[in-house]
Amino acid sequence: MAVALYAIGLVMIVEGLVYVLAPSIVEDLLAMIRSLPVGQRRTLGLLAVVSGAIFVWAAKTLGV
Repeated sequence: MAVALYAIGLVMIVEGLVYVLAPSIVEDLLAMIRSLPVGQRRTLGLLAVVSGAIFVWAAKTLGV
């Protein structure tokens, strides 16, 4: 449970930093994503999930 809270906290820090340091870039990126067809947005989401799973697996394998 502690690891899950740690991970969620790190995600919130990174996400928050993006909004603090470059809010206009975030708005442009969201507009670009909004203009993509639904199928491409789903593909982006799937790639994000797979990438996250690979990072978690690699961290666990390396003992990080």
